[in-house]
Formats: sequence, C-alpha cells, structure tokens
Amino acid sequence: MSGVPTFGPAPSMSVADAARLAASRREFAVLLGEFRRTAVLVPLAGGADGDGEQVLTADLNGLRWIFAFSDEAALARFALARGEGGREWPYRRVLGARLLDVAVPLAGVPCGVALDAADGGEGGVLFPPVRGIVPDAVAVGVVGVPGQDVGGVR
Repeated sequence: MSGVPTFGPAPSMSVADAARLAASRREFAVLLGEFRRTAVLVPLAGGADGDGEQVLTADLNGLRWIFAFSDEAALARFALARGEGGREWPYRRVLGARLLDVAVPLAGVPCGVALDAADGGEGGVLFPPVRGIVPDAVAVGVVGVPGQDVGGVR
C-alpha cells in the first residue's frame, strides 16, 4: 500500500536491532498495562473548591499533555522544578485507564499523558495520543478517522 507508513523493522535493520526493538515494544506494553491499572495523582488547575475543576495540562508542539504522578514525592519534585513548591497542590487520584480512555478524548485536541514529568528519562514516561494507547477516534495518524492525517497532527 503506497503512502501508508509501516512501523515494523526497517528492511536494512539487523537481526540484533530488530530483537532490541521487539523487546522495547514488549517492555512498553507491560508499562502501559501497569499504568492503565494504577491510580495516579492528577494535579488540578482550578483549585480545590470543586468548581471548575480541571486537570493541569501543558501544550507543546501541537499536543496537549495531562500531567500525572505516581506518588506525592513525584508531584513534589514537579512543583519544585516549576518553582512552585511553596503552594498547595490539590489533586485527584485517577485510574490511568480513565485518563487515557476518558480524559484524553474530552480534551478536544490531540492529547497524551505525561507521567512523572519532572523525572525526565529516569522515570518519566510519555503516553502519546497514538493507536494502542488512546482510543482510535482521538489518536493522531489514524487512517480513516475524520480530521486526522497519516503521521500528522490535526
């Protein structure tokens, strides 16, 4: 099929590289499954009073990211990294699956989840808005979904 990207090993990829790629995909699938089954902390942008309560997000390069944290220590590191360690950070506990399956579609724009954002490569994980992570209807780059481009962002 012309014009549709494939995501398997490149034809020139060595057997060792293909094995590493397959192992990385399996490792990510395990991580994704664990995230979906785990309650995470989601900081609120609207305050603790319950009126207009919204999750804390950031927009970067055409994608919205919902911030989520594995525990209060990870949220505290994020607050300190932002220079906002002295204020109260209200949050809700939300199942990872609920973030990916409900909150992401409600965003109305391409949206993923950033877990433990202050931890970077040492523990932080991005769950981007792609097929297999979020519902196909809101995944970027899905052929046949109105408003989507292959490999692009609406």
